[in-house]
Amino acid sequence: MSTSPDRGLASTADSPSRPGLRERKKARTRAAIRQQALRLFREQGYDATTVEQIAEAAEVSPSTFFRYFPTKEDVVLQDDMEFRWADALRAQPPDLGPIAAIRASMLDAMGTLSGEDLLLLQESAQLSMTVPAIRARMLEDFGRTMQIISEMLAERVGQSAADRTVRTLAGAVLGIAMTAWFATSGDLMKFGEEFERGLALLEAGLPL
Repeated sequence: MSTSPDRGLASTADSPSRPGLRERKKARTRAAIRQQALRLFREQGYDATTVEQIAEAAEVSPSTFFRYFPTKEDVVLQDDMEFRWADALRAQPPDLGPIAAIRASMLDAMGTLSGEDLLLLQESAQLSMTVPAIRARMLEDFGRTMQIISEMLAERVGQSAADRTVRTLAGAVLGIAMTAWFATSGDLMKFGEEFERGLALLEAGLPL
């Protein structure tokens, strides 16, 4: 789960809770590209599918595809879970500690997914574990993922994302996520359970 070049953690909106028209149109275009890409991967295989085919199916140009997804691998890896997670984290009570808030917000974010969302996310997860090019791109992208987590935590505690304590905690959270991801082989529901258990251990001071 990684971020998109077209959207940061702070949303452009008509109101604090509703994205603006431009952002909604971007979200629809992103969703259409991803849906068509996953359909084509399912029907003819990942390696046999080209960016040009995805763009044609989504009724956009190849250049538009690359404005949303830097590589073909990113169309699998870049979903909107981090935005759901960030929104859920902002909604947690202010007196909740950062780790407890992360635990609660991940559960809340998962709860916003529809059945179709879960199927698409599970499909992406399986591709990321079975296609070598996607798996390699996922490992490359962990640095950016840690920056996203750092920004989420920094916003929560009112510190800089570059603060050592913030980045250390972000690294611990990412490490737990990586451990859970590889332990569950891309099974989305098992990953969520393992990730939550790992965060519980972190919150308890990692007792051995």
